[in-house]
Amino acid sequence: MILRRKAVSLLLILVLCLGTAVRADASEISETEKEAEELERKKQAAEEEKNALEEQLNAIVSEMEETKAKIDEKENQISAKEDELIQARVDENDQYESMKKRIKYMYENGNTQFIEILCESKSIGEFLNNAEYITTISEYDRDMLVEFQRIVKDVEEQEAALKREYEELEVMQNDLIAKQSELNDLMEDKEEEIHQISDDIGATQEKLKKLKEAAAEAKRKQEEAAAAAAAARKAASSGGGSAGAPVVSGNGTFTHPCPGYTYISSEFGWRAQPIPGASTNHKGMDFAAGTGTPIYAAASGTVTSASYSGNAGNLIVINHGNGLQTYYMHCNSMYVSAGQTVSKGQNIGSVGSTGNSSGPHLHFQVMLNGTPTNPRNYL
Repeated sequence: MILRRKAVSLLLILVLCLGTAVRADASEISETEKEAEELERKKQAAEEEKNALEEQLNAIVSEMEETKAKIDEKENQISAKEDELIQARVDENDQYESMKKRIKYMYENGNTQFIEILCESKSIGEFLNNAEYITTISEYDRDMLVEFQRIVKDVEEQEAALKREYEELEVMQNDLIAKQSELNDLMEDKEEEIHQISDDIGATQEKLKKLKEAAAEAKRKQEEAAAAAAAARKAASSGGGSAGAPVVSGNGTFTHPCPGYTYISSEFGWRAQPIPGASTNHKGMDFAAGTGTPIYAAASGTVTSASYSGNAGNLIVINHGNGLQTYYMHCNSMYVSAGQTVSKGQNIGSVGSTGNSSGPHLHFQVMLNGTPTNPRNYL
């Protein structure tokens, strides 16, 4: 009897110790979950900053294209003004040479021709008209030369103004190129930061998984010890009896779709591109496992698709109602067909590497109202 009471006392002490361990595990799990949430917030903030940088970069590229178009236009305008200036100088030179010839002729002939024109006038009116004509010719030469010189000056000023505008545009373009380079550097830094945060999230999620597994195991042992203690108490009080069966409990809305997995090769959300053509925005979780490892339905529902589907390879889709569906990609074998009703935990296929895949694994994806959501919220 004394031995039985000692055994009961030892079992109760074990239950208390295991309860303390469970509470400690729960506290550490809570802290780790908060750490994971904080990392997710940091990642989201970094991705928002990256998107803002991308918008700025796109705006600068657009502005650079507009500035380049303006530079090309200014180059064409300057070229046109250069042609116009050449022609204006030619006109100026032609007028100057023509005037020089007339002056030389008048000098060499002593203005006798003009005197003859005046002397041959048959009346005072004709005389005055001829005199005015000669004066008009001289004034015309002078006025035309002045006009051509003015045109040359105007065109030179216009060309100089265009060249100044061209230089200003080139300065703007160089500034934009410098800003583009700076933004590219910031983008690279932000991508590196996101990559590091994603690695930290992966490590935290792995730690959380192990903590939850340890907590579940501790809880199972606590329940077994409690059952054994209860049985021992009953036996101590009645003088007989036997220990009760162990109680095993799980958590999460879904059962695990691939409990035989080796490790998680990709988490939900951003990731580095694993193979060419793969998306960096990962819409599910990848469970690496050997070929042929069983795949189970996460919950009961109706199979809406069970066929080969391009990058996804052999794909099974189960509709669970209320806008919720689960996807099982890259299957080696499929044991269900479209229209079939399945129960939670039913073996629906096996792990493979069909479609666009870097190795045997299950890509498990949860869709809620047509939008991918983190499977961890359901496991």
